[in-house]
Amino acid sequence: MADTDPIETDGAPSNDNPYSQGVVAGDTCYVSGYGPVDPETGETVDGDIEAQTDRVLENIENVVDEAGGNGLEDVVKVTVYLTDLEDYERVNEAYGAQFGDELPARVCVAVSRLPEDVRVEMDATAYVG
Repeated sequence: MADTDPIETDGAPSNDNPYSQGVVAGDTCYVSGYGPVDPETGETVDGDIEAQTDRVLENIENVVDEAGGNGLEDVVKVTVYLTDLEDYERVNEAYGAQFGDELPARVCVAVSRLPEDVRVEMDATAYVG
């Protein structure tokens, strides 16, 4: 296996599943998929899809920070998974507010179901060099 460093932080949800919160390989941090889960409680956050999108991005930001990056500022690629494309525009609004003017590349796909029956999940790639 390549020279990699797993990332572990209390700022993002963790569980007993066989994957890392993130992995740094060279100058790149690969962030695992996160739903809108509060890392302190392990529970899905209450609220609308915008609040849930904010929580997902906060989880990603915390992993990138732990990897030595500058949060969402260093994210270069995001994949968004939605269980209902009716949420697409509202997720876009919350997502755009978090990233500002420098937007990463992105893919958005509709999926039939996500773990814990959450409505949104995202994974990310960040430059941390």
